Amino acid sequence: MKTIQLKTNIHCSGCVEKVTPSLNETFGEANWKVDTADPKKILTVTAGNADEKDVIAAVEKAGYKAEKLN
Repeated sequence: MKTIQLKTNIHCSGCVEKVTPSLNETFGEANWKVDTADPKKILTVTAGNADEKDVIAAVEKAGYKAEKLN
């Protein structure tokens, strides 16, 4: 399994609801989570088919942004 972590602008449970269909479709329901308590709003994706570009595209499809952690 590959794990990818990205900084996002997914701030709350409402935002998580909006990205859920896109991320579930791309990576599977149990293969991702967003830590909205972290100031950087870290999205963690753990999946065999995880690719950083695909994660960013799935987040952007839902109207949010994701970028590499600094």
